[in-house]
Amino acid sequence: CLAVCPSSCGKRACTDQNECCHPECLGSCTAPDNNTACVACRNYYYEGVCMPTCPPNTYKFEGWRCVTKEFCSKVPATETSEYERFVIHNDECMAECPSGFIRNGSQSMFCSPCEGPCPKICEDGKTKTIDSVTSAQMLQGCTILKGNLLINIRRGNNIASELENFMGLIETVTGYVKIRHSHALVSLSFLKNLRYILGEEQVDGNYSFYVLDNHNLQQLWDWNHHNLTIKEGKMYFAFNPKLCVSEIYRMEEVSGTKGRQSKGDINPRNNGERASCESHILRFVSNTTLKNRIKLTWERYRPPDYRDLISFTVYYKEAWNMVDVDLPPNKENNPGILLQGLKPWTQYAIYVKAVTLTMMENHHIHGAKSEIVYIRTNAAVPSIPLDVISASNSSSQLIVKWNPPSLPNGNLSYYIVRWQQQPQDSYLYRHNYCSKDKVPIRRYADGTIDTEEATEPTKPEGCGGEKGPCCACPKTEAEKQAEKEEAEYRKVFENFLHNSIFVPRPDRKRRDVFRIANATLATRNRNATGTDHFTNVSDAEESEVEYPFFETKVDGKERTVISHLQPFTLYRIDIHSCNHEADTLGCSASNFVFARTMPSEGADNIPGTVAWEAKEENTIYLKWLEPANPNGLILMYEIKYGQHGEEKRECVSRQEYKKLGGAKLTHLNPGNYSARVQATSLAGNGSWTEPVSFYVQPKPANYGNFLHLIIVLPIAFLLIIGGLLIMLYVFNKKRNSDRLGNGVLYASVNPEYFSASDVYVPDEWEVPREKITMCRELGQGSFGMVYEGIAKGVVKDEPETRVAIKTVNESASMRERIEFLNEASVMKEFNCHHVVRLLGVVSQGQPTLVIMELMTRGDLKSYLRSLRPDTENNPGQAPPTLKKMIQMAGEIADGMAYLNANKFVHRDLAARNCMVAEDFTVKIGDFGMTRDIYETDYYRKGGKGLLPVRWMSPESLKDGVFTTHSDVWSFGVVLWEIATLAEQPYQGMTNEQVLRFVMEGGLLEKPDNCPDML
Repeated sequence: CLAVCPSSCGKRACTDQNECCHPECLGSCTAPDNNTACVACRNYYYEGVCMPTCPPNTYKFEGWRCVTKEFCSKVPATETSEYERFVIHNDECMAECPSGFIRNGSQSMFCSPCEGPCPKICEDGKTKTIDSVTSAQMLQGCTILKGNLLINIRRGNNIASELENFMGLIETVTGYVKIRHSHALVSLSFLKNLRYILGEEQVDGNYSFYVLDNHNLQQLWDWNHHNLTIKEGKMYFAFNPKLCVSEIYRMEEVSGTKGRQSKGDINPRNNGERASCESHILRFVSNTTLKNRIKLTWERYRPPDYRDLISFTVYYKEAWNMVDVDLPPNKENNPGILLQGLKPWTQYAIYVKAVTLTMMENHHIHGAKSEIVYIRTNAAVPSIPLDVISASNSSSQLIVKWNPPSLPNGNLSYYIVRWQQQPQDSYLYRHNYCSKDKVPIRRYADGTIDTEEATEPTKPEGCGGEKGPCCACPKTEAEKQAEKEEAEYRKVFENFLHNSIFVPRPDRKRRDVFRIANATLATRNRNATGTDHFTNVSDAEESEVEYPFFETKVDGKERTVISHLQPFTLYRIDIHSCNHEADTLGCSASNFVFARTMPSEGADNIPGTVAWEAKEENTIYLKWLEPANPNGLILMYEIKYGQHGEEKRECVSRQEYKKLGGAKLTHLNPGNYSARVQATSLAGNGSWTEPVSFYVQPKPANYGNFLHLIIVLPIAFLLIIGGLLIMLYVFNKKRNSDRLGNGVLYASVNPEYFSASDVYVPDEWEVPREKITMCRELGQGSFGMVYEGIAKGVVKDEPETRVAIKTVNESASMRERIEFLNEASVMKEFNCHHVVRLLGVVSQGQPTLVIMELMTRGDLKSYLRSLRPDTENNPGQAPPTLKKMIQMAGEIADGMAYLNANKFVHRDLAARNCMVAEDFTVKIGDFGMTRDIYETDYYRKGGKGLLPVRWMSPESLKDGVFTTHSDVWSFGVVLWEIATLAEQPYQGMTNEQVLRFVMEGGLLEKPDNCPDML
């Protein structure tokens, strides 16, 4: 590594001992401040010394050395140079003279300036072949080419400028020029300085200029500005379909070869047959424009023989397109075309070309072509504005910003901004925020758009510098309380989301999102600037009210400020794009955003004073008015009251306030009190009211004796009644024992008897046995064999349906048969795509059958294991991707959410109890019927029933409690099974170890290579 030199050296290098080198040294040196001890020189090196420039009588060489004239004359020339030695120019030894200079002679070492362009003779054998841009580089700078030039460039796009850069200086070719199979060439103008073709050598002994088979060649040179002389030989042109013969004849005249060529040398039958040469100019008769179509009509074209006219071709672009137009049946009608699929408000270049027969035997067919016309399509409704954002900068204003539409479809003129106050969510009123588990959900308005929050923490005073690093200050009680409240807010918010999703809410009136789309602006209230008029509505009606829309027009900018809004209120803001045709076409559909204004200071303060009234003993009624325009909803009130300076707190829910118009304080001791009230809204707390004083009257003197009497009399009465009942019971028992002797038999419940409530009663799910056909065995279920079969008429609009048929063993008792049917009956309540459907029951006759939806791919556990790469029964499928895993998990979660919404706890969710359909959809399987198939997954705890301990939550293992939460735990284990392709959870542990591990708080480890998203 390079050493870091001392700062005193500046930009100079240094020795290994950190001593500064000479300024002419580069990198390092072996001795300080010595220009002969440098490892490398900064400028030039000469005879062991580094120096800033070469000394007299020496010359710069290769940018770093100084050499003598004698040394320069002996340097061998480069392979590309036509001279044998280097030259000296501007005190530098170089291989060639620079541009604009030429050697004084072939053996000279000095250069002189050229008069005009410097001639450069290139001689590379007899024929120089140019078949690419790379080969053309060899002719860069050449003015005279000794020999022949053969151009054969078959491929390439936009290469004319490159060819001109390398061949544009050629003035003379001493031999012939041959251009063949050069399909990449459109013109020969890249040979812009070619003036003479001497023809010292000719193609086939006849031709000095030979052009053969160039499919795209359309022009030779611009003969108005280019002169070319062919001194010897003839020209030959053949198979150039886009080169007009008139262009060739013009070259004959300019080059001086007219009369040399025979008729076969320039054949009009195979030159220009695909070009529109000597065209008649077609004129457009009419055009009609729509937003995405153009209707064109042009004049009739009459060639000498109408049979020569085949059709017309219309070319049009943004990028050139082409469409063929057949001749009109009536020869008197003007031809036309309707161009469709165009973009609105886009200018198109269009021309029409007549397609004619290329050549008759005795004459060349003239074509017809129009001038290029430029037509713009009509305007259309613009697309919606993009990237609408909004934020609040005060309690009465919202700032709105957006970007222009991607497709204005016209000249964008203005925007329509519409806003509507959104009703408060009165669903929040249902909560009693005075209970311990309910805390008001604080909602905050967005900040302003143009400012960004500071991300760096603010340092306390005295931090850093000489005082050293600061420690974090201990949290105050207020900060701890704030953190506690924040945690409560999050819990309540999650509960609110859960309740909002799973509790049915009344349907709201649908609002028309695109009300303004394709409508005229004639009836709009463009001058509305505020929302000054509001309607007082009750809490129950709040979420049903439809507030009016207000709107304003915004010209020439993509932002606006909406004023005169309510504090801490949610607004919907719609933005519409309007172009110059808005009066006839209407504006775009809206892009909308929701934004909330900031809270207003003092809006939550209770107006006026608090009144009080004593209606009952030891009870005071406090009454006050609600804030007129609070920050959102008022959720609760808080009262502080007390006597002698000691205050108590009383929370008053919204519901209680609506009943009483205030609050009731009970169990007050006699004396003087003071009280004050504070309102709490969605935005926070208002200010406390001024204290109000009230007096509680003392109780009457004989009140205590009266109270004792009221309490004692009922107790004495109850004791007397109880004694009488005990005596009656003892008397009856003694009498019955005297009446019945020893050895009397008492009736007991028959263990083989089951009540009528347990008997299965056929219902609308009953299917006639003759409609069921069993086909093949699928496997053993918990009650008996499971078959695949055909059922007729069990699914609407399906004559026959493939189904799974579950049976009960022939040896099963009557109770087991009824349990089998009742267990299947649980599924009659379910109708969800991600829960296996019950299709019918056959309870009449034997055997008892349960008809289920057929899940052809079996249970999820077996399916996942079959996807393991090393398994023998792999169906040839790869392991599931992350997308497929998430889809499986989502389908299971959807089915479980449906069961939870129907108050059903599964209690045994696992991959073995999920089924896979033919289309790979995963569904929750039938309940309780698959337990015996994977009997090793269950464990008998303490002589009780079998339990799936590896899928059970801690509370289920401890207390036997099964809830939706325990199903969620099981769902997490199912996710683990999906990620591991159905490995056994808690591998290596016995069931007893799993039981203790989970009850002590143990968790499954994250599987290897498990995506974080899963």
